Amino acid sequence: MDAVILSYAVDELVPYIDWVYFFHAWGIRPSQQHTDLAESLLRDARNTLSVLDGEVKCQAIVRLCRANAEEDDLIIEKTRIPLLRQQMHRDKSEQPYLCLSDFVLPSSCRKADTVGLYATSVSLPTAATASSDPYHSLMIQTLADRLAEATAEKMHQYVRRDLWGYARQERLGIDELLKCHYQGIRPAIGYPSLPDQSVIFLIANLLPIEQIGITLTENGAMHPHASTCGLMLSHPAARYFAVGTIGEDQLHDYARRRKMPVDEVRKFLRSNLA
Repeated sequence: MDAVILSYAVDELVPYIDWVYFFHAWGIRPSQQHTDLAESLLRDARNTLSVLDGEVKCQAIVRLCRANAEEDDLIIEKTRIPLLRQQMHRDKSEQPYLCLSDFVLPSSCRKADTVGLYATSVSLPTAATASSDPYHSLMIQTLADRLAEATAEKMHQYVRRDLWGYARQERLGIDELLKCHYQGIRPAIGYPSLPDQSVIFLIANLLPIEQIGITLTENGAMHPHASTCGLMLSHPAARYFAVGTIGEDQLHDYARRRKMPVDEVRKFLRSNLA
Protein backbone atom coordinates (compact mmCIF):
# COMPACT_ATOMS: atom_id res chain seq x y z
CA MET A 1 0.00 0.00 0.00
CA ASP A 2 1.00 3.64 -0.38
CA ALA A 3 2.51 5.48 2.54
CA VAL A 4 0.11 7.25 4.91
CA ILE A 5 1.07 10.46 6.72
CA LEU A 6 -0.43 11.25 10.12
CA SER A 7 -0.20 14.59 11.92
CA TYR A 8 -0.87 15.23 15.61
CA ALA A 9 -1.20 18.29 17.81
CA VAL A 10 0.91 18.40 20.96
CA ASP A 11 -2.14 18.25 23.23
CA GLU A 12 -3.21 14.99 21.51
CA LEU A 13 0.16 13.45 22.32
CA VAL A 14 0.62 14.55 25.94
CA PRO A 15 -1.38 11.58 27.33
CA TYR A 16 0.95 9.21 25.41
CA ILE A 17 4.18 10.61 26.89
CA ASP A 18 6.10 8.17 29.06
CA TRP A 19 7.39 10.49 31.77
CA VAL A 20 9.72 7.80 33.16
CA TYR A 21 12.04 8.35 30.19
CA PHE A 22 11.70 12.12 30.45
CA PHE A 23 12.95 11.97 34.05
CA HIS A 24 15.66 9.51 33.04
CA ALA A 25 17.03 12.09 30.58
CA TRP A 26 17.36 14.49 33.52
CA GLY A 27 19.11 11.92 35.71
CA ILE A 28 16.13 11.40 38.00
CA ARG A 29 15.57 7.80 39.05
CA PRO A 30 12.06 6.30 39.47
CA SER A 31 12.44 6.43 43.26
CA GLN A 32 13.01 10.20 43.01
CA GLN A 33 10.03 11.05 40.82
CA HIS A 34 7.88 12.31 43.67
CA THR A 35 10.43 14.72 45.08
CA ASP A 36 10.00 18.50 44.97
CA LEU A 37 12.67 18.73 42.25
CA ALA A 38 10.90 16.19 40.01
CA GLU A 39 7.50 17.81 40.51
CA SER A 40 8.94 21.24 39.70
CA LEU A 41 10.54 19.81 36.56
CA LEU A 42 7.24 18.24 35.52
CA ARG A 43 5.39 21.54 35.98
CA ASP A 44 7.95 23.29 33.79
CA ALA A 45 7.61 20.54 31.19
CA ARG A 46 3.81 20.79 31.06
CA ASN A 47 3.99 24.59 30.81
CA THR A 48 6.51 24.31 27.97
CA LEU A 49 4.28 21.82 26.14
CA SER A 50 1.39 24.29 26.38
CA VAL A 51 3.56 26.96 24.77
CA LEU A 52 4.73 24.56 22.05
CA ASP A 53 1.20 23.42 21.17
CA GLY A 54 0.41 24.83 17.73
CA GLU A 55 4.07 25.62 16.98
CA VAL A 56 5.51 22.11 16.77
CA LYS A 57 4.90 19.73 13.87
CA CYS A 58 4.53 16.12 15.02
CA GLN A 59 4.17 13.66 12.14
CA ALA A 60 4.31 9.97 11.37
CA ILE A 61 4.57 8.15 8.07
CA VAL A 62 3.43 4.53 7.79
CA ARG A 63 3.50 1.91 5.06
CA LEU A 64 2.23 -1.67 5.18
CA CYS A 65 4.25 -4.01 2.94
CA ARG A 66 4.12 -7.59 1.73
CA ALA A 67 6.96 -9.49 3.36
CA ASN A 68 8.42 -12.87 4.23
CA ALA A 69 11.34 -14.21 6.21
CA GLU A 70 14.29 -16.17 4.85
CA GLU A 71 16.31 -17.44 7.81
CA ASP A 72 17.64 -14.28 9.52
CA ASP A 73 16.60 -11.92 6.71
CA LEU A 74 13.36 -10.13 5.97
CA ILE A 75 12.35 -9.79 2.33
CA ILE A 76 10.16 -6.72 2.10
CA GLU A 77 8.90 -6.12 -1.44
CA LYS A 78 12.09 -7.58 -2.96
CA THR A 79 14.33 -5.62 -0.57
CA ARG A 80 16.41 -7.91 1.63
CA ILE A 81 16.90 -6.65 5.18
CA PRO A 82 19.47 -8.75 7.08
CA LEU A 83 18.91 -9.00 10.82
CA LEU A 84 20.87 -10.20 13.85
CA ARG A 85 20.12 -13.13 16.14
CA GLN A 86 20.83 -13.47 19.84
CA GLN A 87 24.00 -15.45 20.33
CA MET A 88 25.21 -14.98 23.90
CA HIS A 89 25.63 -18.31 25.74
CA ARG A 90 22.96 -19.00 28.36
CA ASP A 91 23.54 -21.66 30.99
CA LYS A 92 20.60 -23.98 31.64
CA SER A 93 18.28 -21.82 29.59
CA GLU A 94 15.54 -23.13 27.34
CA GLN A 95 14.71 -19.72 25.89
CA PRO A 96 15.20 -19.55 22.11
CA TYR A 97 17.83 -17.32 20.53
CA LEU A 98 15.59 -14.71 18.92
CA CYS A 99 15.73 -12.78 15.66
CA LEU A 100 12.99 -10.42 14.46
CA SER A 101 12.55 -12.61 11.37
CA ASP A 102 11.16 -15.33 13.67
CA PHE A 103 7.90 -13.36 13.83
CA VAL A 104 7.28 -13.20 10.06
CA LEU A 105 6.01 -16.02 7.83
CA PRO A 106 8.88 -17.77 6.01
CA SER A 107 8.99 -17.74 2.22
CA SER A 108 8.59 -21.53 2.29
CA CYS A 109 4.94 -21.03 3.32
CA ARG A 110 4.29 -19.58 -0.15
CA LYS A 111 2.02 -17.01 1.45
CA ALA A 112 2.87 -13.35 1.96
CA ASP A 113 2.89 -11.84 5.42
CA THR A 114 2.69 -8.13 6.27
CA VAL A 115 5.35 -5.96 7.86
CA GLY A 116 4.77 -2.32 8.73
CA LEU A 117 7.35 0.43 8.24
CA TYR A 118 7.13 3.69 10.14
CA ALA A 119 8.94 6.89 10.97
CA THR A 120 8.04 9.82 13.21
CA SER A 121 9.50 13.29 13.45
CA VAL A 122 9.06 16.38 15.59
CA SER A 123 10.08 19.63 13.91
CA LEU A 124 10.77 22.51 16.28
CA PRO A 125 10.47 26.19 15.29
CA THR A 126 13.78 28.04 15.12
CA ALA A 127 12.78 30.29 18.01
CA ALA A 128 12.31 27.27 20.25
CA THR A 129 15.87 26.02 19.67
CA ALA A 130 17.66 29.38 19.66
CA SER A 131 17.57 29.97 23.40
CA SER A 132 20.85 30.80 25.14
CA ASP A 133 19.44 29.31 28.37
CA PRO A 134 20.90 25.77 28.74
CA TYR A 135 18.00 24.68 30.97
CA HIS A 136 15.41 25.81 28.43
CA SER A 137 17.31 24.23 25.53
CA LEU A 138 17.55 20.88 27.33
CA MET A 139 13.88 21.06 28.28
CA ILE A 140 12.88 21.64 24.64
CA GLN A 141 15.04 18.80 23.33
CA THR A 142 13.96 16.24 25.94
CA LEU A 143 10.31 17.10 25.32
CA ALA A 144 10.80 16.84 21.55
CA ASP A 145 12.28 13.36 22.02
CA ARG A 146 9.30 12.34 24.18
CA LEU A 147 6.86 13.76 21.61
CA ALA A 148 8.52 11.70 18.85
CA GLU A 149 8.02 8.55 20.95
CA ALA A 150 4.47 9.59 21.86
CA THR A 151 3.76 10.07 18.15
CA ALA A 152 4.97 6.51 17.56
CA GLU A 153 2.76 5.24 20.38
CA LYS A 154 -0.38 6.96 19.10
CA MET A 155 0.42 6.00 15.49
CA HIS A 156 0.94 2.35 16.44
CA GLN A 157 -2.41 2.28 18.24
CA TYR A 158 -4.13 3.60 15.09
CA VAL A 159 -2.29 1.07 12.89
CA ARG A 160 -3.23 -1.91 15.08
CA ARG A 161 -6.89 -0.95 15.42
CA ASP A 162 -7.67 0.69 12.09
CA LEU A 163 -5.10 0.90 9.29
CA TRP A 164 -3.79 -2.67 9.59
CA GLY A 165 -6.68 -3.71 11.79
CA TYR A 166 -5.26 -6.91 13.23
CA ALA A 167 -6.35 -5.80 16.73
CA ARG A 168 -9.64 -4.01 16.04
CA GLN A 169 -11.09 -5.00 19.42
CA GLU A 170 -8.14 -3.60 21.39
CA ARG A 171 -9.25 -1.27 24.19
CA LEU A 172 -6.25 -0.47 26.36
CA GLY A 173 -5.68 2.37 28.77
CA ILE A 174 -2.63 4.60 28.46
CA ASP A 175 -0.80 2.80 31.28
CA GLU A 176 -1.33 -0.52 29.48
CA LEU A 177 -0.10 0.97 26.20
CA LEU A 178 3.07 2.29 27.80
CA LYS A 179 3.69 -1.17 29.27
CA CYS A 180 3.33 -2.68 25.76
CA HIS A 181 0.32 -4.85 26.66
CA TYR A 182 -0.80 -4.87 23.03
CA GLN A 183 -0.31 -7.46 20.30
CA GLY A 184 2.72 -6.87 18.12
CA ILE A 185 5.87 -4.77 18.45
CA ARG A 186 7.48 -1.78 16.75
CA PRO A 187 11.26 -2.19 17.11
CA ALA A 188 13.05 1.03 16.24
CA ILE A 189 16.33 1.18 14.37
CA GLY A 190 19.24 1.60 16.76
CA TYR A 191 17.37 -0.09 19.62
CA PRO A 192 18.39 -3.44 21.20
CA SER A 193 16.60 -5.81 18.79
CA LEU A 194 17.55 -3.78 15.68
CA PRO A 195 20.91 -2.27 16.66
CA ASP A 196 22.47 -1.55 13.25
CA GLN A 197 21.75 2.12 12.53
CA SER A 198 22.72 1.68 8.87
CA VAL A 199 19.58 -0.43 8.30
CA ILE A 200 17.77 2.88 8.05
CA PHE A 201 19.13 3.27 4.52
CA LEU A 202 17.29 0.07 3.51
CA ILE A 203 14.07 1.27 5.17
CA ALA A 204 14.39 4.66 3.45
CA ASN A 205 14.31 2.87 0.07
CA LEU A 206 10.84 1.57 0.97
CA LEU A 207 9.43 4.42 3.05
CA PRO A 208 9.62 8.05 1.85
CA ILE A 209 10.74 9.50 5.19
CA GLU A 210 11.63 12.78 3.50
CA GLN A 211 7.89 13.46 3.22
CA ILE A 212 7.85 14.19 6.96
CA GLY A 213 11.08 16.17 6.83
CA ILE A 214 13.59 13.48 7.86
CA THR A 215 17.04 13.58 6.29
CA LEU A 216 19.94 11.20 6.95
CA THR A 217 23.61 11.79 7.59
CA GLU A 218 26.21 9.54 5.97
CA ASN A 219 26.20 7.43 9.16
CA GLY A 220 22.42 7.04 9.21
CA ALA A 221 21.65 9.56 11.94
CA MET A 222 18.28 11.24 11.50
CA HIS A 223 17.52 14.94 11.37
CA PRO A 224 15.46 16.32 13.10
CA HIS A 225 17.10 14.76 16.12
CA ALA A 226 13.66 13.98 17.58
CA SER A 227 12.85 11.25 15.06
CA THR A 228 12.26 7.51 15.15
CA CYS A 229 12.11 4.87 12.44
CA GLY A 230 11.53 1.14 12.48
CA LEU A 231 9.41 -1.93 11.78
CA MET A 232 5.98 -3.07 12.97
CA LEU A 233 5.30 -6.78 13.43
CA SER A 234 1.89 -8.23 14.31
CA HIS A 235 2.65 -11.82 15.35
CA PRO A 236 0.97 -12.62 18.70
CA ALA A 237 4.23 -14.07 20.04
CA ALA A 238 6.36 -11.09 18.98
CA ARG A 239 8.15 -9.44 21.88
CA TYR A 240 10.95 -7.00 22.46
CA PHE A 241 14.40 -8.40 23.14
CA ALA A 242 18.04 -7.37 23.04
CA VAL A 243 20.35 -8.99 20.50
CA GLY A 244 23.22 -8.50 22.93
CA THR A 245 26.76 -9.62 22.22
CA ILE A 246 27.46 -11.39 18.94
CA GLY A 247 30.56 -13.31 17.85
CA GLU A 248 32.95 -12.74 14.98
CA ASP A 249 31.24 -15.57 13.07
CA GLN A 250 27.90 -13.77 13.04
CA LEU A 251 29.58 -10.42 12.34
CA HIS A 252 31.19 -11.83 9.19
CA ASP A 253 28.00 -13.58 8.11
CA TYR A 254 25.99 -10.40 8.68
CA ALA A 255 28.48 -8.32 6.69
CA ARG A 256 28.18 -10.83 3.85
CA ARG A 257 24.39 -10.56 3.91
CA ARG A 258 24.55 -6.75 4.10
CA LYS A 259 27.08 -6.74 1.23
CA MET A 260 29.27 -4.42 3.26
CA PRO A 261 32.94 -4.62 4.36
CA VAL A 262 33.34 -6.24 7.77
CA ASP A 263 35.15 -3.20 9.17
CA GLU A 264 32.30 -0.92 8.13
CA VAL A 265 29.71 -3.19 9.76
CA ARG A 266 31.90 -3.39 12.85
CA LYS A 267 31.60 0.39 13.18
CA PHE A 268 27.80 0.18 13.35
CA LEU A 269 27.76 -2.80 15.74
CA ARG A 270 30.52 -1.71 18.13
CA SER A 271 28.28 -2.04 21.21
CA ASN A 272 27.32 -5.61 20.23
CA LEU A 273 30.85 -6.94 19.85
CA ALA A 274 32.79 -8.61 22.64
